[in-house]
Amino acid sequence: MGKISPVSAKYIVHASIEIDGVVERPDVVGAIFGQTEGLLGADLELRELQRSGRIGRIEVNIDTRSGKTQGSIVIPSSLDKAETSIVGAALEVIQRIGPCNAKIRVADIEDVRVSKRKLVVERAKELLKQLTDKVLPDSQEIADEVAYSVRVMEIQQYGKDRLPAGPAIDESDEIIVVEGRADVLNLLKHGIKNAVAMNGTSCPETIKELGQKKTVTAFVDGDRGGNLIIKELMQVTDLDFVAKAPDGKEVEEITKKEIHKALRARITAEQAKLEMNGGSGVMEKERAARPTERRYTMQKSAIQTRAPTASRRVVSISSEEKAKFKSMIEDLVGTRGAYILDDKINILGKVPISELATAVKSLNTGIYAVVFDGIVDRQLLDVAESARVKYLIAMGAKADASDSRVSILTSSDF
Repeated sequence: MGKISPVSAKYIVHASIEIDGVVERPDVVGAIFGQTEGLLGADLELRELQRSGRIGRIEVNIDTRSGKTQGSIVIPSSLDKAETSIVGAALEVIQRIGPCNAKIRVADIEDVRVSKRKLVVERAKELLKQLTDKVLPDSQEIADEVAYSVRVMEIQQYGKDRLPAGPAIDESDEIIVVEGRADVLNLLKHGIKNAVAMNGTSCPETIKELGQKKTVTAFVDGDRGGNLIIKELMQVTDLDFVAKAPDGKEVEEITKKEIHKALRARITAEQAKLEMNGGSGVMEKERAARPTERRYTMQKSAIQTRAPTASRRVVSISSEEKAKFKSMIEDLVGTRGAYILDDKINILGKVPISELATAVKSLNTGIYAVVFDGIVDRQLLDVAESARVKYLIAMGAKADASDSRVSILTSSDF
């Protein structure tokens, strides 16, 4: 007798049976085959259908109680839905099994594919949950890795000493000198592209040459080795500013916030030299003892040392404007970019500082403030005054604004 594979079954006929008497399972199976023989024609003969595998094994489950027998009949089918329905209906013509009256009623024809679809849906829900919980964070990590790789690709070898550097060394008026390649990579990761590495504690000729042409900030580790690098640079090149990573940390491992905080708190090389003459730990100890007062003094000293004639009047602004200006100047650190703002502190545009004067001239009016990663000089101050700009917010200033209608704010004011 043939048996249909559960995998190939498309429908399952479920029927109930009630018998007024006691019968055995083979009696029921025999009655099904015997009483439907010739009823449906040769194409739907149950024995032939089972032999060819189109009807599966007929399962009969019965239970006898109080002289009566009840149970169920299950028939798997790979026929189409119409043929399966005909076979199911044929079961109901059976009225006697053995000497007993019987009644068979088809309760349901189950579409196996619907059941499988339900299993597929439930399993798909589980897989989707796993995808959301596990795979998506991995995708974010991949995206971060790709973005980091792009920044790594931006690193180049600069000058005759082939020093690791960002792509904006030549176009920047200021550069940041760090110790090694890993420091440059970390700064690139956070959008600072004007860093160049010494590749050790000995200052290469390329750094000396850059010191003659550009404003140089030494950004060193927060340890004794950082102090040694500062001393070396002071002796062999024209160093302008000094910035240090937090105590005990290296530039290559600090976060974006720590990078910006360190660069905002940079001091002049002269100030660093005075502090270091008292011992390698004086600089750190004094900054830790009076961080707010020292930072203001250092930033002010940086501006005055670079431009002894520069002076600025006290500027009064609202706390809301001050907070917005502070946030913007922090975003621009190391980018060599500028924000042009309207009177509602909305950003009208962002331009490189090399094109800032031209952009202000072309707009001429409607500019409330300009925030940029650079130094206010006389030329820019004159252009801003002609365009009736109210505020210039920059890293420092070397132009005398005491007689100008333009108010200048530097990083030390925040």
